[in-house]
Amino acid sequence: MKSDDGSFFEEPTGEMPSVSSTDPRVTFTGVERAADAADEFEVDVEPSLLPHWTEAPTGQVPIVVARDAANQDDPWSAIPAPAWREGEADWVAHEDQFDASFLAGDVREDDTRPWEFAVAPEPEPEPEVDEAPDHDAPRPEPLQRTRTRRPATHHPLAGRAVRQSSSRSVSLATFTGVLLAVLVSVVFLAGAIPVSVLVLLALGLASAEAYAGFRRAGAHPATVLGIVAVVTLGIAAYNKGLPAIGAITVLLVVFGFVWYLSAKQSIDTLDGLGATVFVYAWIGVLGSYALMLIAPMYSTDKHGLAYLFGAVVLTVANDSGALFIGRWLGHRPLNRALSPNKTVEGFIGGTVITLVISVLVLPRISPWTTTAALEAAVALSIVVPLGDLFESMVKRTLGVKDLGRLLPGHGGLLDRIDGLLFALPTVFYLVHVLKLG
Repeated sequence: MKSDDGSFFEEPTGEMPSVSSTDPRVTFTGVERAADAADEFEVDVEPSLLPHWTEAPTGQVPIVVARDAANQDDPWSAIPAPAWREGEADWVAHEDQFDASFLAGDVREDDTRPWEFAVAPEPEPEPEVDEAPDHDAPRPEPLQRTRTRRPATHHPLAGRAVRQSSSRSVSLATFTGVLLAVLVSVVFLAGAIPVSVLVLLALGLASAEAYAGFRRAGAHPATVLGIVAVVTLGIAAYNKGLPAIGAITVLLVVFGFVWYLSAKQSIDTLDGLGATVFVYAWIGVLGSYALMLIAPMYSTDKHGLAYLFGAVVLTVANDSGALFIGRWLGHRPLNRALSPNKTVEGFIGGTVITLVISVLVLPRISPWTTTAALEAAVALSIVVPLGDLFESMVKRTLGVKDLGRLLPGHGGLLDRIDGLLFALPTVFYLVHVLKLG
């Protein structure tokens, strides 16, 4: 700065600038000297855009907000200037001018942020008890119930392939079949009572095989209760007819509930009771129609044995024709998912053999006629293969090849009467409802 004696700079004296005691404002010395120096050296000093700090506020907006006044030729003008944001609308209006995606880092594998912590699942509420809880006693472990149901998939039988076994001997199966046919024929010649005993024995053994298959799959059916219900239903159906089915079914459900009240808590009671009722309905209810066919109240003329024998003959003819024709000419599976060994050619061959046997054999047995035999043959040619496929579905679901080994070359007894179970109610309603022939 220019001093009074003409020198441009002066040595500092160390003295503080004087402040007037009467004037509350702070003054700076040398401002006028700087202005004189600017005039002397012809330096252009732009006027300040801001008012003096000692003056009253004017209410003007800072220039950083006035974006429209920015120089458009400036290459830096593409970068948005700082914005003055007071309300929510200011943030919304300028939200698209800032891309915060570059602040995002790599996504962590556990999908959590560094400041976040994994939250443990809330424990299941404990059951309420009447007595005060003992805080010192250890908490019991949560129950792991044994279940047989699998999670749903795109295919309900996926992952449940039938286990492999050695191929059956056709000669052994034929010998067993002939021996069984002779035994059944002799029993039918003995009368209705021996046939009833044979039917009850067959239903009891078949239900025992089915319950054993469910137990191997991990279910817990009430086996004893189920077998007793099947046999009891057969006896009641022979004496009381159709009304016995509803009464015995209600008793089974009630006693089944009581049965599982005392079971272990780790047992899946829904699977157990479901398997019990399922086998009862499949074998007990369908098989009871054999006893109703020969029951005195439905067979006053004692023709029930003839109709039951005809149902057995047509079922055996259909099974045998499907087996041998299928082995000989079969190429196209009837249902590959359930039973790849059953073919369309076998189905057609079984139907033809059934029709032939119905015309050649059944009219020789009173009261069968040719018309009645053909009607029954057509109906059984449809329902008997359905019975076979139904048992194949059950075995595939349980993951077993055969449900039993009672009959050499055939598997279990249920493997032989699966089609007959569907044929029995069909023949019963054909005779007593549609008035067969």
